[in-house]
Amino acid sequence: MSLDFSLPCGSNEKLRAIVQRIESDERLKAIWKCSNVMAIDRLGYTDHGVTHVKIVANSALKILRILMKNNAVPSIVKDYGMEREDAEVVVVLGALFHDAGMTVAREGHELYGAAVAMSVLWGILDGIYSPYDATVVTSEVMHAVVSHEEPHRPLTLEAGVVKVADALDMEKGRARLPFEAGKIDIHSVSALSIEKVRIQEGTPPEKPVIVRISMSNSAGIFQIDELLKPRIESSGIGKYIHVIAEITGAEEKNIIRKFEF
Repeated sequence: MSLDFSLPCGSNEKLRAIVQRIESDERLKAIWKCSNVMAIDRLGYTDHGVTHVKIVANSALKILRILMKNNAVPSIVKDYGMEREDAEVVVVLGALFHDAGMTVAREGHELYGAAVAMSVLWGILDGIYSPYDATVVTSEVMHAVVSHEEPHRPLTLEAGVVKVADALDMEKGRARLPFEAGKIDIHSVSALSIEKVRIQEGTPPEKPVIVRISMSNSAGIFQIDELLKPRIESSGIGKYIHVIAEITGAEEKNIIRKFEF
């Protein structure tokens, strides 16, 4: 049975063809399965498999399109003279492969993930891109995969988008920083406090990307200030993003109702 990433490819026929190939590729289904066996079953972490990469790919595509609509120039356009549709391909592939290295190990998974991406992208891109352009796309995807994790820093707009999109998969306990299953501490309590994450387009002169986060209680502030904020600040695209976190839980006392940066 094929996968369904439900990506809004729009008029981007290259992206559509690539996603169709990926959705029917048995090897890739196995990679995402293996990533989750390692992450969830063996290490007790949160989901790093197909559900996670689907969420990240959709978020990354949405963020990139908002940025491009507001005149941000993708690095693959600026540095290689390629098209905006190629930038969409890079962020989607970067999102889909960023945790592929979890098939090997947690530590260094970003480096292993780049190797996995390189090993499969030639077949995925063949016939859709020329050998030269496929090499450029593969290089940009590998950079996005490596730089989603510290101490590596994104040096392209596309890589920054992938890093932020990865961090935003945090609803209802899906925090990107792993915590021990069943353990009650600030990590688990704050992660479970995040109810909803929405990505919206801002209005000038505001930052073009608004991230609205609904929290059930103030414990979620830890998740946002200590975990999400540093990742946005190190992404290279923090200047484009405005985060607004609001507490919606009726049981919450008026300690704090809103937090933003």
